[in-house]
Amino acid sequence: MAPDESFDRTVNTIATLQDQLVGMGEGLIRALPNLAIALFILFITWIIAKFAAKIADGLTGKTEIRPSLKNLIDTVVKLAIWIVGLMVALIVVMPGMTPASLIAGLGIGAVAIGFAFQDIFENFLAGVLIMLREKMRIGDVIECEGIIGKVEHITLRETYVRKLSGEVTLVPNSMLFKNPVEILTDETERRHEVVAGVSYDTDLDHAAEVIRKAVEGVDNVLTDKGIDVFASEFADSSVNFNVRWWAGSKPRDMHESRDRVVRAIKRALDDAGIEIPFPYITHTFKERVPLGSASES
Repeated sequence: MAPDESFDRTVNTIATLQDQLVGMGEGLIRALPNLAIALFILFITWIIAKFAAKIADGLTGKTEIRPSLKNLIDTVVKLAIWIVGLMVALIVVMPGMTPASLIAGLGIGAVAIGFAFQDIFENFLAGVLIMLREKMRIGDVIECEGIIGKVEHITLRETYVRKLSGEVTLVPNSMLFKNPVEILTDETERRHEVVAGVSYDTDLDHAAEVIRKAVEGVDNVLTDKGIDVFASEFADSSVNFNVRWWAGSKPRDMHESRDRVVRAIKRALDDAGIEIPFPYITHTFKERVPLGSASES
């Protein structure tokens, strides 16, 4: 290739690039008014979303709706306004785009994003469903997959559970939605139980009556809901009674009630002379006959 032809080709390439840059610059200058309008639309969208959330919060605040559901309504209102604002801004920036084509593009994009962020969307949908259902409100003490604690906050992705030891566990909403959740404080009262054993030489009817009266005398026991004292099993060293009563459902109520009941039963059995036996172990020794002693005799 001749030097002149190589030089001409280089010059043509540079000229083409220069023309493209000039065209892009002119296009950007022509688009500046539309970009300014789009930014103004986004600013108006931000203001509208902010005031709309306040209005929604004011309307829901006058009702007895759950706090988690209030958060969901506020989030949905903001999200809807922002989606509309972004669509309008995109149409202003790209006049050739129609609402139908934009919605179709958003649909294809949503499918692609859904596959890429499957876990995030799964937790999001689970959070929406958790907020909509009536059970498991903020303040409830729950147990799920070995996690026991108080529900402090529910977001669209995770739930904040304050463990009884003080730590906060961030639980993915999909875990709470897929697995069984035991709500310990669904009612203000729940049934508690403890096992009390007496010796085998005890009159069981008398022992049951002593235990019943002891539990009835405890302050935080709900005697109107009944107290059960059932002889449940023959253990190694004792006959065991299963003692059941009703008290508060909170974990501290459970510990306080059980502590008072155990103390009262121990005191009552001691006063009645009824033994709470220790485990007994009986050792049996056999005399071994030496080999050959039978034949010699």
